[in-house]
Amino acid sequence: MPEKTNIYDYLRHKKKFPTVWCAGCGNGTVMNALIRAIDSVGFKKDEVVLVSGIGCSSRMPVYLDFNTLHTTHGRAIAFATGIKLFKPHLKVIVITGDGDALAIGGNHIIHACRRNIGITTIIINNFIYGMTGGQVSPTTACGDYTYTSPYGNLEPQFDVFRLCDGAGATFFARTTTYHVIQLINFIKKALLHTGFSVVEVISQCPTLYGRLNNMPNPVDMIRLFKNNAIPVSKARELPTESLNNKIITGILKEENKPEYSELYSSRVKRVSEEVKSER
Repeated sequence: MPEKTNIYDYLRHKKKFPTVWCAGCGNGTVMNALIRAIDSVGFKKDEVVLVSGIGCSSRMPVYLDFNTLHTTHGRAIAFATGIKLFKPHLKVIVITGDGDALAIGGNHIIHACRRNIGITTIIINNFIYGMTGGQVSPTTACGDYTYTSPYGNLEPQFDVFRLCDGAGATFFARTTTYHVIQLINFIKKALLHTGFSVVEVISQCPTLYGRLNNMPNPVDMIRLFKNNAIPVSKARELPTESLNNKIITGILKEENKPEYSELYSSRVKRVSEEVKSER
């Protein structure tokens, strides 16, 4: 039997707990799963870099005892790219939300997918901007309410998988904060994947999204995830119309392609040797 994870080994004890997150928020569940995944894989703390932008989920690196970087809004992947290229041996993980990653940071995630750079990105998708006050986000469903769509959102929502798949990500998994064991396993697989890997976690925000959409109780939101989740293997057998408002979970994509930081290092080495030979 493997030893149990000692969560406290990975926390910064000088930080005040409980966290800034609201009661019932799913960010704590994701942080717990991330710790257990890293511990299970066996990465040393000094090998790991956590990078975040701005948002509720982006507060996570503040509490965790790894190399951490809390950056500007939407720019976490840009900073993470620089770290990975300069120190390719490090395990670089981006923690981000649906607004941070897909709105102001949308350009960066597209090109990280396209490059297939070895970064693991965990997108905590709660369908709303949380920390900045409850604005509509790229994943807010059409018809849902936010403080900037008080009469119902008119815009279609992003399908995060289709976006990342089309841009070239080589690993994509989706799960929810209800499916905790699955979440741990998906993060482990993403961490061990060579290339750009994405784990989308459907998460609850009872304080803003839930309250505005008649689900102020986090238990009701988690129960909704449980009842509406369909494994991708089953979803492929069902007609498209029956999948409306369902959460398709599982590893939706996994393939092997050359990783960008390895290609970059190889090119730098080759050019350096050519320059030396010309002198």
